[in-house]
Amino acid sequence: MLIEALVGGKHRDLLAPHFSFEQLRPGNVVETDLFRQIAALRYEVYCLECRYLNPEDYPRQVEIDDYDERSVHAAAHNADRLMVGTMRLVQAAADQRYPFEEHCTVFDDFVFPPREQCGEVSRLVVLKSFRRRPGDSMQGITKEFQERGSPGAIVPATQRKPGRERRSNSPEILLGLYREIFRFSRQAGIRYWFAAMEQPLARSLSRMGFDFNPIGPETDYYGPVTPFMADLEELLANLQQQNPLLLAWFNDRSISPWLLFSTWMKMKFATAGKP
Repeated sequence: MLIEALVGGKHRDLLAPHFSFEQLRPGNVVETDLFRQIAALRYEVYCLECRYLNPEDYPRQVEIDDYDERSVHAAAHNADRLMVGTMRLVQAAADQRYPFEEHCTVFDDFVFPPREQCGEVSRLVVLKSFRRRPGDSMQGITKEFQERGSPGAIVPATQRKPGRERRSNSPEILLGLYREIFRFSRQAGIRYWFAAMEQPLARSLSRMGFDFNPIGPETDYYGPVTPFMADLEELLANLQQQNPLLLAWFNDRSISPWLLFSTWMKMKFATAGKP
């Protein structure tokens, strides 16, 4: 398996080999075929499955709101080109608000960074059939990763234990979606991400090396959520310490044979003696 990883193997992507990802940037977003697929998936999850939104309010069976046109959207497809996940990063001008500001409050001592350096991560959904194992979160994070995952556990598919099912404990869809949003953020000069999310999701993201810090109290918005903020410079520093391979993958840098080998060695030492 190590030799296969070093030479590239048959995988298109070392960390998310079973999926492909793409971006949809602001500008006549809702008129595109890709966005219609995104909005249909959101309708399926938010309206039909979770009942967060009333399906009767969306007779076209697509979930669209006023933030979509000023957002960059990320989409994940499987090998059959079925859309299996999506998320967006909402941008705001000086006179505009982020979605979380409509429902959440911030601590009195919180100071907003310059708005042109910020974006809000929202509408993160994964198709139900790709959350098929008991305990999987709504974002496709397995129960095992939620409880024991870490940045160091995110390794190339060729280095994972044999015999495991195709959907590994590594949250491939979530990682790929975040990488697309990260790519856009770096190009657009965005340093800070806001997100209104449940505490378990924030803990799972922290296990991946993405530390979101609370900036306000918990409130009831489609369930109990807390407003968080992440500093991408801190995120990069954390990944440099915890998983340089994941850092290189996020930054679209070439992954050297030595980096693959050292990651494999760390995994072997970390799992030595474990079943």
